[in-house]
Amino acid sequence: MTTGPLRKIVIVGGGSAGWMAAAAAATTLRGREVTVVESEEIGIIGVGEAAFPSIRAFNQLLRIGEADFLRATRGSYKLGIHFADWQRPGQGYFHTFGEFFPLEGSMSVWGQYRRHAEALGCDMGELNMATLMAMQGRFAVPQVPNGQEAPFNYAYHFDAQLYAAYLRRLAEQRGARRVEGRIVDVQRRPDGGVAQLRLADGRTVDGDFFFDCSGFASLLTGKTLGVPFVDESHWLPVDRAWAVPVKRQDGPLLPYTRSTALEAGWSWRIPLQDRTGYGHVFSSRFIDEERAREQLLAQLDGEPLAEPRLLRFTTGYRQTHWLHNVAAVGLAGGFLEPLESTAIYLVQATLARVMPLLDQSAPPTAEALEAFNNTQLRQYQRIRDFIVLHYCLSERRDSEFWRAMTSMPLPDSLAYKIRAWRELGILQVFDNEGFDANSWLSIHAGMGHWPEHTSPWLDEVPPAFALDYLKHRRAAIADVVQRIPAHGDFLRRVTG
Repeated sequence: MTTGPLRKIVIVGGGSAGWMAAAAAATTLRGREVTVVESEEIGIIGVGEAAFPSIRAFNQLLRIGEADFLRATRGSYKLGIHFADWQRPGQGYFHTFGEFFPLEGSMSVWGQYRRHAEALGCDMGELNMATLMAMQGRFAVPQVPNGQEAPFNYAYHFDAQLYAAYLRRLAEQRGARRVEGRIVDVQRRPDGGVAQLRLADGRTVDGDFFFDCSGFASLLTGKTLGVPFVDESHWLPVDRAWAVPVKRQDGPLLPYTRSTALEAGWSWRIPLQDRTGYGHVFSSRFIDEERAREQLLAQLDGEPLAEPRLLRFTTGYRQTHWLHNVAAVGLAGGFLEPLESTAIYLVQATLARVMPLLDQSAPPTAEALEAFNNTQLRQYQRIRDFIVLHYCLSERRDSEFWRAMTSMPLPDSLAYKIRAWRELGILQVFDNEGFDANSWLSIHAGMGHWPEHTSPWLDEVPPAFALDYLKHRRAAIADVVQRIPAHGDFLRRVTG
């Protein structure tokens, strides 16, 4: 067992997760030997084309410029997600990365909006700059004076395989080494950890620490170390996805993902510079694969560039994410259905916790590993709750799937949050959520799920004053947004 610094870092698997780990290790862990073991015989999932704002901080950590990233990945900007037909057919709303500040107090935006919505005569999204930008297909990077917070955040749509290739070049430039080969055996240490990998051609790769980025196979964490998998499909039963790239049509390049509720799941639409990604996420318990494929093809707005690919998965996560000298990253550690684009976020959040523990003079203590694993589990469970929220608030009862999703018992943690909101108007947000109170409010409001009682302090504000405040806010946001360029124009300006 290693007692000094963990010098030899081995990453099992490439793809986005593997090369994110390699680039992060090569950039932040000075004086370490970083090796990626990757086999071209093993396919890459590579359909995740929408991200969470965390990707911007991750790229900045790696010293990746935004324009360079967008050019390399054929990317576009993402302000959030438009949910179509989720509350009921014909109804839609936005979940953007914008602020509804203030959320509390007598001048709470949502609270005063609820008092005066009829007189104001607009959707609550018009009181949020990012939402109004998305509604109008506009985008610009927020410009704010020093010391002030931006009124919105943003992320990207991009080609995940091009991102992996970009990160590979960056990691190799910074000293990472790639070994091509298929792993056929894993040698264990006396303490139960991993000592060495044996490849099909007889070569061996040894290491002090291993990142398991082997995807759903979970070669080290699941198969070798036997870490149990926590199956969450009783709450999130979608287990299949058809995915297909489509030739981009003329017209506005929209700065948001679209999610459309369907008979037994939902479809995604993700706009890139040169194509549009489409997919249909569904539950095989409620619809057969061929019918789901037909429903996907009916959604397309252009010519398919390939045959649809079928992916199979189970929503859930490993009970332990770091055991002995192995840390699971990405799909090897778990997968929460892609409704809110959290897959890449969870990779980056995991790496952000792992790297400081590796950048020490000795391996982390048992207490540090326990804290790490507890944090990982909390984050998966709290993101699970946020995703379940989208389903359980729906008013749809038009298929067996939706009747099941809207009548099932909820996780206690989510049931508590819903009760706190419904009864008292409290947006209960804890640590390691992934999504802040603005996001929870977006889903509640978008689904027409409002508190039964609101704060009596709202009534302290004279009605005329509150209405004038809301009108002024709406007008000010509208004035700013109408001067912001179309998303496509801004993107072309940035990428040259």
